[in-house]
Amino acid sequence: MTIQIDSREKARAIKKIISEFDKQETTHFVSKLPCGDYCDLDNARFCIDRKQNLLEVCSNVCQQHKRFTEELKRANRLGIRLVFLIEHSPNIKSLEDVKSWVNPRLKESPLAVSGERLYKILSTMEKTYDTKFYFCSKSETGQRIIEILQEQKNKNG
Repeated sequence: MTIQIDSREKARAIKKIISEFDKQETTHFVSKLPCGDYCDLDNARFCIDRKQNLLEVCSNVCQQHKRFTEELKRANRLGIRLVFLIEHSPNIKSLEDVKSWVNPRLKESPLAVSGERLYKILSTMEKTYDTKFYFCSKSETGQRIIEILQEQKNKNG
């Protein structure tokens, strides 16, 4: 497997991911991707977009909703399945777990998105845009990227 990393990923932010790729002797290089942050060169029609936590996802799907959905639409037009890997905590392992997430911004603003509401938004996006939301803790990101890309490779033969 050769993993292409989008050039817009910040080197400092992905240091541990690169370290995991190297540890597993997974070939990788940096180059601009049309969408997402990671893909396997053998299957460029499947990309992973990494999100640093649920607060970033909230910001993306609420304040930047148009830009976020445009990226999903662009991926669909290009025939690319774009999925998301959200680095949050060991407590959030699935989309179902998002329901119980307590947004820290609710303390400041009662209008902030609740875990229940975010769950509904993400569930709708999965159905509408043929995407999927995966979750991991930051320490597992590199491993999870490899696993998700490998699972997809195995599905495609």
